[in-house]
Amino acid sequence: MVENNDKKTNKLPGLRPRGYMWVYIIIFIFLLSWSFLGDRTMPQKSNWDEVKENFLDRNYVDRIIIVNDKLAEVYLKKDALKEVKNEEKYKSLPADGPQLKFIIGSLDSFERKFDEYMSEAAPGDRVGLSFDQRSSFWESPLISAILPIGFIILIWILIMRGMSKSGGGGAGGVFNVGKAKAQMFDKDMKDKVTFKDVAGLEEAKIEVMEIVDFLKKPKKYIDLGGKIPKGALLVGPPGTGKTLLAKAVAGEANVPFFSISGSDFVEMFVGVGASRVRDLFRQAKEKAPCIVFIDEIDAIGRARSKNAGYTSNDERENTLNQLLTEMDGFGTNAGVIILAATNRADILDKALMRAGRFDRQIHVDLPDLKEREEIFKVYLKKLRLDPKLETDFLAKQIPGFSGADIANVCNEAALIAARADKKQIERQDFLDAIDRIIGGLERKSTIISKSEKRSIAYHEAGHATVGWILEHSHPLIKVSIIPRGQALGAAWYLPEERKITTREQLLDELASFMGGRAAEELIVGTISTGALNDLGRATRFAYAMVSYYGMSEKVGNISFYDSSGQSDFMGKPYSEQTAQLIDEEAKRIVSESYDRAKKVLMDHKEGFVKLAELLLEREVIFTEDVEKIFGKRKNKENETEDKNEVAGIITDADLYPEKNIEESL
Repeated sequence: MVENNDKKTNKLPGLRPRGYMWVYIIIFIFLLSWSFLGDRTMPQKSNWDEVKENFLDRNYVDRIIIVNDKLAEVYLKKDALKEVKNEEKYKSLPADGPQLKFIIGSLDSFERKFDEYMSEAAPGDRVGLSFDQRSSFWESPLISAILPIGFIILIWILIMRGMSKSGGGGAGGVFNVGKAKAQMFDKDMKDKVTFKDVAGLEEAKIEVMEIVDFLKKPKKYIDLGGKIPKGALLVGPPGTGKTLLAKAVAGEANVPFFSISGSDFVEMFVGVGASRVRDLFRQAKEKAPCIVFIDEIDAIGRARSKNAGYTSNDERENTLNQLLTEMDGFGTNAGVIILAATNRADILDKALMRAGRFDRQIHVDLPDLKEREEIFKVYLKKLRLDPKLETDFLAKQIPGFSGADIANVCNEAALIAARADKKQIERQDFLDAIDRIIGGLERKSTIISKSEKRSIAYHEAGHATVGWILEHSHPLIKVSIIPRGQALGAAWYLPEERKITTREQLLDELASFMGGRAAEELIVGTISTGALNDLGRATRFAYAMVSYYGMSEKVGNISFYDSSGQSDFMGKPYSEQTAQLIDEEAKRIVSESYDRAKKVLMDHKEGFVKLAELLLEREVIFTEDVEKIFGKRKNKENETEDKNEVAGIITDADLYPEKNIEESL
């Protein structure tokens, strides 16, 4: 969203060689020219037979010189050269120096051939043979000794200058590798990001407004003896706008803003990370009051005790130690506020999270219905839309989507409309875009046999039937047997945006998962691999109910969920007997859900079969079709009063994203 607006020059960086580079280029050209200066007139390549037949027999050769016992240079007589140049083959013979050259091979063999030929020639036609030893400039002892050393020095200089980037003078010189790579956005930049540019995140905005107010009016806090938090940690799933919110804080406060990623501190050289931390805070103190934003801080802030590979000499640990010292050590950081973002706050070091460093955590959650509508309005401004399109309708279709996901939906809808040569983006384009993002691209070329298609249709009809009959399961939107992504069929549901889930709701969802496998066994007469995803989700749900949520009478009200993330190093916090009991209870819950799904299908077999046959005929059926067969669904006792809060689509192919267990269930 925010770009560097430094427009002092239009020249592209890196195109103009620095001063010392011109010296290297001139020296290289000079040496190259010197090396080949004597070869301006190159003799024509030949061989002994050609020289003997075309030149020696015609008495055209003046002399032959053997160079370094390997190469024969043939000099022609001046009168003969003029005559030979009239021939097409020898037009390019040089006027000066040797006109021909050839490799002699073995010197003894050549001398024997040459002597035999000369012994048969007339005394006036004989040619002199002489020998010469030559060495090139590059073969001289001085160059052979200096060149390797000079080459190594040149490579070393280029490598060190490449690492330091800034190259020239300054305190660091070639050791500028230890300088911080933070990008600074000055308070005078034109394209600022403010809270108006950030849709949603109302609660997060309220928390960071205190930081903004302190930077604008520090006196009223200081007069009362108050202190602003030294650091704030933005925590939330990917794509929720943590980085954008940090930029908005800097834009609202009208102060310099340093932005750097946690991975920028990590380098192959020992001590570089700690050096960059020191340099970052040095620059920040010079610009105070200012904001330092460290994105993905978990790259250097990972808890030291949680990684068995960490040692006291580990580079990441040294970098973290330096960061802890700079944030709250003996030195003062007056006017420097640290903002950091991560989606893995549970793995951060406790020393980093304590008061005085990151005093507070600001949770940037996934947007709710109202916030999704606001985000849609931001992205829809740039699109050419159908005037009848309702923003609130689009917001209802995508619960659990982040701001980045909503931007992707808008872009996909525009691409779909463009492929259809439409002049504006319509409601169906957005629905198709959501289908593609959630379910994957429609695979029209997939070949499915009639028996497989029938099995898929009854499988999906089983999900739809059980989900429609059980009052606590998610309402159905549509069922499709058109292959999308890795799924051959999918049932699309309309989930509630609820904060807690009851045992009854979980059991109804489990039975809905098992509806596909139960339908195959009852109607098709055999089971298939198509229930892999259903069985996996049902198993995770069952184990979560038993070992996390205490929903098993035999195991009791005990939770083995580890929110600190240390379970991998501590081992299982229960005995083998308890593990066996958890397995038995999870298996019992899944089996009971499967039997329950079979009972629902048997009790409503006529409607179930009718729904499956309709699905085979149309390939896609909607809520209205299911309602005509089974009638309206039962009203749930805990149904939300505001119908608009029931929103969104989830699919049988990918019902829940792989998040932590609270988000998943």
